[in-house]
Order: sequence, then C-alpha cells, then structure tokens
Amino acid sequence: MKKSLIISICALLLLSGCANEFNRVYKSSNYDYKYEYAKECFANGKYNRAVLLLQDMFTMLKGSENGQESLYMLAMSCYCAKDYEAASQYFKKYYTSYPKGTFAEMAAFYVGQSLYMLTPEPRLDQTPTLAAISAYQEYLDMYPNAQLKDVAHTRLYELQDKLVEKELYSAKLYYDLGSYFGNCLTGGSNYEACIITAQNAIRDYPYSQRREDFALLVMKSKFELAESSVESKRLERYRDAEDECYGFLNEYPDSKYKHTAEKYIETCKKHTGEEEED
Repeated sequence: MKKSLIISICALLLLSGCANEFNRVYKSSNYDYKYEYAKECFANGKYNRAVLLLQDMFTMLKGSENGQESLYMLAMSCYCAKDYEAASQYFKKYYTSYPKGTFAEMAAFYVGQSLYMLTPEPRLDQTPTLAAISAYQEYLDMYPNAQLKDVAHTRLYELQDKLVEKELYSAKLYYDLGSYFGNCLTGGSNYEACIITAQNAIRDYPYSQRREDFALLVMKSKFELAESSVESKRLERYRDAEDECYGFLNEYPDSKYKHTAEKYIETCKKHTGEEEED
C-alpha cells in the first residue's frame, strides 16, 4: 500500500511539473521556443495544448518560414482534438491564405472531412451535410487528380444517401400523419405533401436505391387521397391513383408490394366505373 501511495504522489508531482512547464512556455515571448514546444505537443498527441499555443501565435508567424506549417498544424490539432467546426475554419483559412502552399490540397480535403464529421443523423436538419458536400465538391474541382479523390467520392455518396434518407423520413412522416389537419392550416393535405416530397426526391435522386420506397409512398398517398376526397374530386383522384398503380407495376413488376398495387387498382375501378365496362 505504501508503494502504491508513493507511485501516486510521484505521478501527481510529474503532472504538476508538466503543467508548470506548459504555463511557462505559454507565457513566454520567445515564439521560436513556443513553436518548437507546440510541435512537440502535436507529435505526442497533446492536441489541446498544441491548439492553445498555436492559436496564440500563428498570426505572428504569418510571413515567416513557419507561417504555413503553423496554420496547418493548428487546423490538424483541432481536427485531432475533435473540434471539427474550428478545424474546418482553420483548414479553409489555410488554403485561402496559401492557395499554392505545401499543404493546400490536404487542407482543402480536410475542410470537407471536418464538416463530414459534423453531419447529423438523417432526421435532423441537413444544412451541415450540404456544407460538407459543397466542400468535397470544391476539393474535387480544384484537384481533379487529387490524392484522396476516391475517398472524397465515397464521402459524397454517403452524404447524398443521408439527404435521401432525410427526404424519405419527411415523406413517411407526411404519410403517417394522413388525414390529420393540425399542420395543414394553409390548405392542402399531408397526403399531397407526401406526394410532392417523394416526387421531388425521385427527380433529384433518380438513381437512389430508395427510389422504389418513394414511388410506393406516391402510390399509397394518391390512393388515400382519393379515398378521403370530397365527391367533386373523387373520380379524378381515383383515376390518378389507378394510373399511378399501373406505373408502379410497370417500373417494379417484381415488387413485394405488387399485390397492394393490384388491390388498389380493383378499388379504383369500382369508383371509376371501369369494372362494369369490362
């Protein structure tokens, strides 16, 4: 037990000594000394300490031989410390300040990478996702033969899928709200909102793996809209729903929702009078 206590005391003294050393360096006016210490902190994975030192002096180093390196190292320290918002800003500052700098290509990539790390789950606002897509696209435009272009393309696909999931979530939410009018104070209906959202997604993401899911929501919403319509609009909407069902079957003949579409068609025919004509 005495041995354990001695070890603990020694560890505390060591930590205290390290803290005192950092404080001395931080307060020092010798920028060369501070810079070398910051580089040592970065190399040893002490990113928060590196950030504190570099934030305090990177502007002072601008124009010197360490100017470029200090700003890039500050950005990378923020990234490694998981302060992705600050990292994106510093990386962008680097490649705008040094467009032909040694680290310009990597800085441009890490703007996108930092923003990518900030993107939320699909149910939430996707503004950060759009910002990350824009950053990666800018990187690829500036460096078409970039070293990390394959990674950037992969990230772009992932981010686009997140936008698709967001649209699918929104469309499903409208469909599930159905005939609830509490959020339709300006007119229209949840089914119409679902149709518009899903159709826009199909148009914007024509090759998405979720295309059938959007098409299914359009079909189901048009049918439910016909079912809940006033008499004056019912015939037109049943015809529209029937056409949508046939379109769904033509595009997805092997869909697991084939029987749902066929069931809807039977019901639509009863209301359009086509069943009797047959």
